[in-house]
Amino acid sequence: QVQLQESGPGLVKPSQTLSLTCTVSGGSVTTNDYFWSWIRQPPGKGLEWMGGINYSGYSLYSPSLKSRTSISRDLSKNHFTLQLSSVTPEDTAVYYCARSTTGWGVTRLDSWGQGTQVTVSS
Repeated sequence: QVQLQESGPGLVKPSQTLSLTCTVSGGSVTTNDYFWSWIRQPPGKGLEWMGGINYSGYSLYSPSLKSRTSISRDLSKNHFTLQLSSVTPEDTAVYYCARSTTGWGVTRLDSWGQGTQVTVSS
């Protein structure tokens, strides 16, 4: 069974770049038909799909975040990463990584990491 674990700094200063890693175990990031996503949930708000990368390395981003987001993968470490640039306090949220086997979107995600709190503050 696939397991996902987010890691990264819990505090980022405004204007800096937020970087998170999702380490995958029990499966490979290159397994056919696996879609790997980043999702976040700001305090008091709903889940927001940020973007993802699929088994072939194709990446897709939410239009509202596309200009600030980059998602990549490291096959040797079996993980994928999120970089969000020029952060503001509005980027404070719990960040999750997750997997789908049926395509993109929050409703298609079937395996989730536990989430990691990121606070943007000086």
